[in-house]
Amino acid sequence: MLEDRQRSIRWIEQAQSEGSRLKSACRVAGIDVRTLQRWKAGGLTHGDRRSSTVHPRPAHALTDQERDQVLQIANEPRFAELPPARIVPMLADEGIYIASESSFSRILRAHGQVRHRGRSRTPERRKPPSTHVATGPRQLWCWDLTYLASHTLGRWFYLYLILDVYSRKIVGFEVQETDSSDHAVTLLRRTALAEGLYSLPRKRRPVLHSDNGATVKATTILAMMTWLGLKASHSRPRVSNDNAFVESLFRTAKYCPKYPTSGFATVEDARTWAREFITWYNHDHRHSGIRYVSPAQRHAGHDRAILARRHSLYLQAREAHPRRWARHTRNWQPIEAVTLNPDRESPVQADLMEVDKTISAA
Repeated sequence: MLEDRQRSIRWIEQAQSEGSRLKSACRVAGIDVRTLQRWKAGGLTHGDRRSSTVHPRPAHALTDQERDQVLQIANEPRFAELPPARIVPMLADEGIYIASESSFSRILRAHGQVRHRGRSRTPERRKPPSTHVATGPRQLWCWDLTYLASHTLGRWFYLYLILDVYSRKIVGFEVQETDSSDHAVTLLRRTALAEGLYSLPRKRRPVLHSDNGATVKATTILAMMTWLGLKASHSRPRVSNDNAFVESLFRTAKYCPKYPTSGFATVEDARTWAREFITWYNHDHRHSGIRYVSPAQRHAGHDRAILARRHSLYLQAREAHPRRWARHTRNWQPIEAVTLNPDRESPVQADLMEVDKTISAA
């Protein structure tokens, strides 16, 4: 306000007349000396004009029709529960490009439709230490089990699960009524048969990473892993996040909309839910860690063709509206390697960072 400026200048001048230094008086008033000089040079007649400045609309900005189209698509039933990070790649797979992910977010935010969803807290980014690196499927597996609540207080069902770290595909699972190493042995044998491990040389069979739970470290499991040619890897003592890929998957499962918060009535109900969830996760879920392709697509090697089509689509969109693109298009290069809990100082992680920089520059 103009009156506030005039009042502040009178106070500063009065303080100077009483022996105060100009810099000290300005600091008490909440301004610096340069601001005072600018006010005296003309700011005491017209005040602050920044609030009344009219900024012209950029020529390459989205039109009102395009903004309405973005809002309409984001509110379609099939996209109503998805964030822009998943809507944009799904549209790209259909050969449709309207606006970037950030433009979707800005438009939704302007209409009050951007909020954190679900019962979970906002995720935090962390960098745990490294163990193994996977550059293809069937090289690195993680497994664990989690509790599934039932309608009976104190009773649980147990979801046993094996995840391929490279593709994020769930390659094996079982739901049982008890926590037993015998169930884990059966799951290992079935998964090895389904993934064709018997046809691979023993030295090319995957590393199986787990925590230090009694079930996954039982003697019967170690014997089965030796017979299958699987190399064992375990979390370090007192480190709870060395098996982060599986823990993240369990979080996705238990916070998805179809997970019954009241629990399951029977073990068959839990198995039915598990089959439906894993089918969705493997074939329909666009995973953010693998450039928003499904785990099944990456596991089968189809992700490269899909990402190449997205890259071509983005190049066409940039040619159609070059002023909407400040620099390069979105990075649709495939993730070449996945590290289990990478260490900042490890040579492997340094090599992966160099590869990522090279791909981004290209």
